[in-house]
Amino acid sequence: MPVWISHDGTDFLARDWSALVELDAHGTFFQTPAYLKLYWEEFGEDLELSLVFATDEATDGEGWVGAGGFERVGATLRFLGGTEVTDYMGPVALQGRSDEVASVMLAALAKDSEWSVADFRGLAEDSAWMPALAKAAGAEGFRVQVQDNDVTPRLSLPDTWDAYLMSLPSKLRHELKRKARKLDNDTDGYQVVISDADRLERDLDHFVDLHRMSDGPKGKFMQPGMEIFFRRLAEAFQPDGTFRLAFVEIGGKRVAGAIGFVSHGTFSLYNSALDPAWRALSPGMVLVGELIKSSIDEGLHTFDMLKGGLEYKYRFGALPRKLMRLQVAKA
Repeated sequence: MPVWISHDGTDFLARDWSALVELDAHGTFFQTPAYLKLYWEEFGEDLELSLVFATDEATDGEGWVGAGGFERVGATLRFLGGTEVTDYMGPVALQGRSDEVASVMLAALAKDSEWSVADFRGLAEDSAWMPALAKAAGAEGFRVQVQDNDVTPRLSLPDTWDAYLMSLPSKLRHELKRKARKLDNDTDGYQVVISDADRLERDLDHFVDLHRMSDGPKGKFMQPGMEIFFRRLAEAFQPDGTFRLAFVEIGGKRVAGAIGFVSHGTFSLYNSALDPAWRALSPGMVLVGELIKSSIDEGLHTFDMLKGGLEYKYRFGALPRKLMRLQVAKA
């Protein structure tokens, strides 16, 4: 299987592999060339880029069988996307082709003498890519270590909101209803506001302000460079409905906000923020519940809480899904 490596950032679009993301059972928004291009432009200044493409002789090189982005930091090779802003990482391929694509990709990358270790994170435990890459690394004579890295709690969504509520243990079901009722009763009522193109810039200002109100590391996360990244995500992906920004509003005041992505039938809850003055009324929890409801109404099949095993995620009935880490060392 022919394989080709590019170090040219223009190939995110010139050699667009979006169709492969759709066809790979474990393809996600975070593996699309449009997302990775934006990540690279904002955070790739000190990284070496490698875009790897596998083709099929039967297509005369006209169609991609597999594609993946990689970044090198010093002597360490990683999946493109880093670990701070990208939840799922790794290559994508046509269904049933991950083994052979992993083999030719790693063989091609092995010829690069500039890296000595590879640290591949963001691989879902049920993805075919973990065993495929581990096997390919072993075939190259590399030392291989596999370990748990993180967890991404998520929900399989039923057809109706009532069915979702009934799927919850009674304690969780009553808690979800009680929080929404309390927020409504203890205020003049709340509403969920979804940002649109006309007010997106203004709403992003509100979200950034809410984020910076947070205590601890979260309150320091939204540095100017990170803010630019979030704004570019909104600009790039709001027009086609992928990027979603929602708030709980009380008396005209935005008291909790959340950013998510809708792709591949999944709502991915990417980031959230809360005015600490309203914490006792749990508007953030109410907002997540409302987003689950709207995802069901939209006909989505999965609500993904993304990285981090925070306790609140399991109060919506989410089940853990491990993210794995594959470490490879050249012999």
